[in-house]
This record gives sequence, structure tokens and C-alpha cells, in this order.
Amino acid sequence: MTPDAAYKALETRFKRMNLVYDAIAMLDWDAAAMMPDGGANARADQVATLKVIAHEQATDPAMAELFDQAKPADPWAQANLREMRRGWLHATAVPGDLVEAKSKAVSECEMRWRTARKENDFKGLLPYLRRVLDLTKEVATIKAEKLGRTKYDALLDEYEPGGSSAEIDAIFDDLAKFLPDFTRAVLERQAAQAPALPLEGPFPAATQKQLAHDLMASVGFDFEHGRLDTSHHPFCGGVPDDVRLTTRWDEKDFAKGLMGVLHETGHAMYELGLPQTWRNQPVGFARGMSVHESQSLLVEMQASRSDAFLRYLAPKAAAAFGKSGPAWTPENFARVYRRVSRGLIRVDADEVTYPAHVILRYRLERALIEDRMDLADLPGAWNEQMRELVGIVPPDDRDGCLQDIHWPGGSWGYFPTYTLGAMTAAQLYAAAKQADPTIEPSISKGDFKPLMAWLRANVHALGSSLSASELLTRATGKKLDAAVFKAHLKTRYLDG
Repeated sequence: MTPDAAYKALETRFKRMNLVYDAIAMLDWDAAAMMPDGGANARADQVATLKVIAHEQATDPAMAELFDQAKPADPWAQANLREMRRGWLHATAVPGDLVEAKSKAVSECEMRWRTARKENDFKGLLPYLRRVLDLTKEVATIKAEKLGRTKYDALLDEYEPGGSSAEIDAIFDDLAKFLPDFTRAVLERQAAQAPALPLEGPFPAATQKQLAHDLMASVGFDFEHGRLDTSHHPFCGGVPDDVRLTTRWDEKDFAKGLMGVLHETGHAMYELGLPQTWRNQPVGFARGMSVHESQSLLVEMQASRSDAFLRYLAPKAAAAFGKSGPAWTPENFARVYRRVSRGLIRVDADEVTYPAHVILRYRLERALIEDRMDLADLPGAWNEQMRELVGIVPPDDRDGCLQDIHWPGGSWGYFPTYTLGAMTAAQLYAAAKQADPTIEPSISKGDFKPLMAWLRANVHALGSSLSASELLTRATGKKLDAAVFKAHLKTRYLDG
């Protein structure tokens, strides 16, 4: 077989595998948003079977020979081959029976988590979560040997290609030292100012959803290629040509659902903007989760909590809910939307305390993967870390270690990408505004087109052709710099 034919054969195989994973993504969305609880067992079998089919394709012995022979000349094809090989190494490291066992354990644990959180029942979830953790550690051990990395870094590489816990430790230890004093300073400044006037409801869920649809359209979301639904935990799923967003609504506080939608819309815009020419090929995928999180946090935190956007949002929200008065001014919205507090829930946290929630989870999951902590001790360790990092202790496990779906869902090594993404978002937004001074004036009118045009050219359209570090350097002129994130926080919360 010629080098070109070998490469084309790999393209065909990876397209087939990706289409199987696309089907899994749609089934996962349905399980979260539509499926009745009684369908859980059948869905677990369906997803597990599809994962085995994809795994069998990836581990076909012919793949090794194709990789040896393939030598494309086109730079994008070369990058695609690199990404194919990385995915293949991950897939071939784990035997099919372990893939199937973990998939079933995750499906069972996710369904049990829904009940456990509602009933504040960590003990009831424990055996299911322990099964997921044990299987995850098996996967980590195998991949660590195959990839020549630590167990935790082998899991991290699935979400942040090339990322290392040593680099994350340095960044997070620095933030953990910076955040407590900075948070206290912000809270003191906030206490000395006029308090935010409450935005009084109720806010009907149907009205919230219509407002969310309008704002999604302002950001540029294409409803011909996606939709918004409700689930227990907000997420962005589906596939690049059919993106599925979910959120949850609180009729006493429309900010939670609305900002959740804007966050997930940032994810969606990235997916919708990935290079069409390379659909179903690894080089056409998003470049790891820190870049993905940067896109959601750029829309939600950097842009949608800016003074510019709040000048647009305040009157629009007032009209939607039939409200008026001093509470519904952009100035009060800024106090509401940028209020800092020591809260319990990560997804509702402000951008000052949010990194502390992530550092907590990163430290705990590493300890669990590296057998430095027993899973039964998680609630106590969680509460201790919350006291140290956030300055508040959960009254129960429902709002403590049971609040996230990530670990029951088998996503270990994912959490650090949230704060890496926040730092990346700050750096990208600063560079975008410098490159195009019309971005913030346009956002003040509900027009995200200039911002999205810059992101399309500098992030979305590049797919996985570059590493995360190369992409950020190309877009901003330097590698990830924590000083940019700190400067953003200081400007917005102490100097503004």
C-alpha cells in the first residue's frame, strides 16, 4: 500500500469511529434531557456496545501497519495523523472488556447519582462510585505504562493533551496563595459599597427560556444546528453539526439559568466553528478542554459580565419579565452579576472564588487516583478543603461532594481544565479587544459578531492543528500567563 493510500485508509477508519462516538453523544444527551428513568439499563447496554464497536475498530491489528506506512505531505493531514496516533495510543492501551465494564459502571453510577444527590445519600452512591473509581484506576495504570506518564497525567492527557500535573501544581499553588487575601479584599470593598438591589421574581421558566434563546442568537448560535433543553446538570453535548445545550431554571433567580446558558453557548460556538473540511477527523476536533472551557468562560465571564454587555442585558431582561425601577439598571446588574460570595456550588460560583472550587476537586481526585485517600473519606476531605480554600463548609453532602456529575460520569482528570480555561479566556479576550476595538462597543448593542469573527479565525477554525500552547501563543503573542488573569480580576473587582 502506498503512503497516500495508507493515510486515506486511516481517514476512512477514523471517520467511522467518530460517527459511532457521535451516536453515543446523542444517546448521552437523550439520557440527560429526555430519557425516562426506566430506560437506563437499556441505554447502558446500548452505549457500552457502541463503545466496544468503536474500540474494536481502533484496536484492529491492521492499524499499526497503516500508521507505519502513512506519510501525508499536506500540513493539515500531517497534524491529523499526529492526532490520530495520539487517540489510537489511548484506545489501544485499554482492553475491550475493561472499556465495556467501565462504560456500564458509569451508566449505572450516573443514574444512581441523580437519586443520591436528591436524597443526600453519599453512602448509597459509594459502592457505585467506588466501582467507577476502581475501573478508572485500572485504566490509568495501563495508560501510564503505555504513555510513559504518571497515572493522573495519563488521565489528564485525555482532556488536556500534553498537560502535566507538575505544571498545574505550580499554577494552582500560586492561585491558592493569591486568592484568599484577594477574596477578602474584594469582599471588604463590596461591603463598603451600596448593596445590590434584589431582582425580585418570580421568573417563569418559559420566559427565562425565551430570553435565553434571544441571547443565544445574539452570540451567534445557529438553531438550525442545535437546541436548548433542561437537565439536572448544565452541559453542551451533541456533535458539531447538531449541538445540544442544556441548563436548569430557578424561578426565584433567573441569573443562574441565564449565565449557565451563556456558558454553554460559548462551548457550542466553538463546536459550530470547527473546520468543516475536517469534520469527523481528529484534527478537526476541539483542541482539548482548557481551550474549550476558555470559550465558554470567555462568553459567560469575560464578555457577558462586562459593563458593555450589561448595558444591553438590563433593559432587555426588564422588558422580558415586565419589570422596571432602579434594580433593573446596568449599574445594579453589575453589582448582581459580579457579586462575590463564599458559595457552596461550583457552577454558581463567581469568577473570584471559582478557581478555589477547581483546585479543591483537582487535589482530591489526584489523591484518590494515586491511592493517597480512600473514597469513603471523600465527604470529610471535601469539607476540610472547602474550609481552607473557599472559607465555607457545606451543611450536607448534597451541596458538597455530591454536587458534580463528573466523577460518577467517569471524568477523572477533567477538573483542572476549568481554571486553565478561565486563565486562557482572560488572555484571549484581552488580545481580541486589542486587535479589534469594535468588540466591546458591539457587545453593548448585543452584537457578538466582531468577537466571534476574531475567535473563529484565531481559535475555532484551527481545530487541533496546533497544541493548546501553540494556539494561545499564535493568538496572543505569549504562552499562558497567570498575570493576565490576576490583572483582569484586580481591574474588575478592586479597581473598577
